[in-house]
Amino acid sequence: MEKSKVLVVGGSTGFVGRRIVAASLAQGYPTFVLMRPEIGLDVDKLQALLSFKAQGARLVEASLDDRAGLVAAVRQVDVVVSALSGTHRSQTILLQHKLVEAIKEAGNIKRFIPSEFGMDPSRMGHALQPGRAIFDEKMELRRAIEAAKIPHTYISANCFAAYFCPNLAQMGTLLPPKDEVRVYGDGNVKVIFVDEDDVASYTIKSLDDPRTLNKTVYLRPPENILTQNELIAKWEKLSGNVIEKIYIPVDEFLASMKADMDIGGQIAVGHFYHIFYEGCLTNFDIGEDGAEATLLYPEVEYTRMDEYMKRYL
Repeated sequence: MEKSKVLVVGGSTGFVGRRIVAASLAQGYPTFVLMRPEIGLDVDKLQALLSFKAQGARLVEASLDDRAGLVAAVRQVDVVVSALSGTHRSQTILLQHKLVEAIKEAGNIKRFIPSEFGMDPSRMGHALQPGRAIFDEKMELRRAIEAAKIPHTYISANCFAAYFCPNLAQMGTLLPPKDEVRVYGDGNVKVIFVDEDDVASYTIKSLDDPRTLNKTVYLRPPENILTQNELIAKWEKLSGNVIEKIYIPVDEFLASMKADMDIGGQIAVGHFYHIFYEGCLTNFDIGEDGAEATLLYPEVEYTRMDEYMKRYL
């Protein structure tokens, strides 16, 4: 079967985006990358784009604020993957609404994957504010996609390993703790950690798959479904260093969300609560509207977290 032409939006800037471009090229998809003039004098972004071009990607210049140019770009491909990221999530969502409108006008897209890649927002209507606003905005975008009858796939990638694994789920750092580690509750809630390159591989695998059409694909690598205690034990075994555990009761943790805390910190506290105390990533079964990536694509040799952490030794 001929592979779809894929346009990646956010391929030069996004933490996930550049990995999606690489995975698309590696899996043999004709890959187009949106080159936005807004990169200005950001030489690193330009070099990333030129690197993809050298590997066979085609650069398509268009601005998300240029409706005609964006529609023209979309009409060159079959599939659009959004990997837009930004400091302000609302801004990212707003840009994606422009992309949805362009896809609707173009009328040729066989699959659209919006930029989500985290917790499933359809299951987070109860989330604590101010973080819940992010999930509400994602659901608003989903409603726009579905109202426009755009064929789609949503990717729920759970916890990116780089942000949650080597630091043993500590807030405010990306490095492994040396002496002590904060453990949320009793540390026995199951959490799902996924290598970012694997997120990209599974995303590209789903593009032409009829089994994922208009469904949510959940990334649940069985050996990466770990409690915080299990994650800590893996690091202690690798490093040969036993770390002091400081257990944080739920009331104490939630009390850390103070009024004078910046909004980013408040959002982080809320998300950590839902993940490590509530178990929001694993406390439900995947229904008929979803599919599990490792069952769909057993040929993908995903990275285990003990292997992932070895680079931090």
